[in-house]
Amino acid sequence: MTRNTAAVTVDLVLLTIREGALQVLLIRRGIPPFEGRWALPGGFVLPSETLDAAAARELREETGLDPLSGHFEQLSTYGDPGRDPRGRVVTVAYLALLPDLPAPTAGSDAAGAEWRPVSSAGELAFDHARILADGVERARAKLEYTPLATAFCPPEFTIGELRAVYETVWRTRLDPRNFHRKVTGASGFVEPTGETVIRERGRPAQLYRRGTATLLHPALLRP
Repeated sequence: MTRNTAAVTVDLVLLTIREGALQVLLIRRGIPPFEGRWALPGGFVLPSETLDAAAARELREETGLDPLSGHFEQLSTYGDPGRDPRGRVVTVAYLALLPDLPAPTAGSDAAGAEWRPVSSAGELAFDHARILADGVERARAKLEYTPLATAFCPPEFTIGELRAVYETVWRTRLDPRNFHRKVTGASGFVEPTGETVIRERGRPAQLYRRGTATLLHPALLRP
């Protein structure tokens, strides 16, 4: 009986909101296969590493970003035969939701790294288009029942800025008054800082921070 072996990799779906659009961090591959093509950051898991440690290492090496900068979770596992021309490779994908960050730094095996709008990510290497689509849908769904939209925000934010996150990720417009009522009515979602800031049309707006809730009651359902 032939023994089947497979290599294990991690791939990272890193999402942020920049210039009013949901963007993903992509690297241009500097080595075969798919040399010169855009792909998700990632790489092989070392024998002594856990999956989480490998994902954190790849994030730092290929982009210069810190996994503690925002929300970071395991997304799914992908292992279809033929997904990698080098042989049987199973990848574990991770999803990160990050506040707006500076331009990333490409690692040693990447020819470049940049934030690109999800809507114009283009044709990606391997099965990364599928992984990206799964990551975006996970993010959209989690915004309904968890407070993770705040991961796209600075530590203190206005309700209008939080609404802009939902509108960008969900690709829809929301009624400002109805959204304000739902957010402030969801137990532990946000809490006021007691401070105000002038940002929109010169009017003072109250500042909030993320509350203690891990799930939203009631949930904010997509239109």
